[in-house]
Amino acid sequence: MPFSDRADAGRQLADLLRPYASEAPLVLGLPRGGVAVAYEVARALNAPLDVWVVRKVGAPHAPELGLGAVAEGGVVYLDQEVISGVGASEEVVEEIVRRKQGEVRERVALFRGRRPPPQVEGRVVILVDDGIATGGTAKAAAQALRAAGAREIVLAVPVASTEALEQLQPLVDAVVCVEPRDVLFAIGAWYDDFQQVEDEEVQRLLEAARGARAQAAAPPDQSGRTVAHRELVIPLGEATLEGTLSVPAAARGLVLFAHGSGSSRFSPRNRHVAAVLQGYGLATLLFDLLTADEEALDERTAELRFDIDFLASRLVEVTDWVSGLREGLALPLGYFGSSTGAAAALVAAAQRPDAVRAVVSRGGRPDLARESLPEVRAPTLLIVGGSDEEVLDLNERAYARLTSERRVAVVPGATHLFEEPGALDAVARLAGEWFEKHLGLAAAAAAVPAGGPEAGL
Repeated sequence: MPFSDRADAGRQLADLLRPYASEAPLVLGLPRGGVAVAYEVARALNAPLDVWVVRKVGAPHAPELGLGAVAEGGVVYLDQEVISGVGASEEVVEEIVRRKQGEVRERVALFRGRRPPPQVEGRVVILVDDGIATGGTAKAAAQALRAAGAREIVLAVPVASTEALEQLQPLVDAVVCVEPRDVLFAIGAWYDDFQQVEDEEVQRLLEAARGARAQAAAPPDQSGRTVAHRELVIPLGEATLEGTLSVPAAARGLVLFAHGSGSSRFSPRNRHVAAVLQGYGLATLLFDLLTADEEALDERTAELRFDIDFLASRLVEVTDWVSGLREGLALPLGYFGSSTGAAAALVAAAQRPDAVRAVVSRGGRPDLARESLPEVRAPTLLIVGGSDEEVLDLNERAYARLTSERRVAVVPGATHLFEEPGALDAVARLAGEWFEKHLGLAAAAAAVPAGGPEAGL
């Protein structure tokens, strides 16, 4: 049995793909199982990871029998020989195709959200699946990628039938397969563990891959500080949250990150900012505001991401809990919030005025903090993209209601997600300077013995 699970298969496949690392490839996984394999490939090659959504067109009365496939990009592949063999009419096949095209759109929205599709044109693309029996989905995906302008398409799979690979060869530029088999039987027979990959796992892997690349791309810490990272389990009554605590040597403050709509602790933008803040001598805690069950509910309904009071209560609970950690006990505390997480941060800061010494919002919705805004005592920095006009207006209205020290910082030309070159670095620098000033002052004040600077000498 060559593969213990999909992660093992991905690592074995990555060993064969290492020559492509110098090509700055884009790794695309075919959901769902292919993404678990592709994650390991992308990590080994230090390459970006995304999905390329394809849905099989099944026979009318035997959906497990593939008549073809539909891929994002509008490509439809149909095997006319199989269609004739099952006696499916043209009208029936067209109806199945329309349904599958709708499913493709839904899956793209589920896995990619509001992010734009990956930039395929002119790039080397490594297309990954967990195995190929007949190759219908891979054919549709390869044709769609060719139509999108990929410079080179490399089809990469742990195991596949040699017949399918031969049929796919004219559609791609290279085929890489760990175990090509003349007789394949079932793909799952080549894995010790071939459990179904759930949608939530695909989303987690995509977020983790983006977060890892953002962390790796963050500017190096020129201070020479070492940073200790550890994963935390945060018990809050019946709820349990997960987080990543990073503490640089001689930390002068601790920043809790409140992520925004539909995001998590793996947010690549927040991880990038956190890495920069660590260079300023600030510890960071990125954690999930929602449990796994709550995230699943929110994914279906989007109701919790806009429940500011609920999110703020979670942030308050974590604030109280983290004060008991050895690493957080003596450190001045700040909040970094994005999107709806910024509103939660401001509400929580109003509820814990003695604990929270500074707040920074990135592309946030501070207006949703409403009546809590005048109660915030912590110095507050609102960072907004210059081209994010609607959110800029909302931030300016919130600024007018704040009574603490506050500032609106506009990053010229930046849109809501600060995806423009240099925009996120500007956010991180502004946040670092704000926290360095206000948490640094708090740390200095905490270091002065009672009775003034001379006391205790």
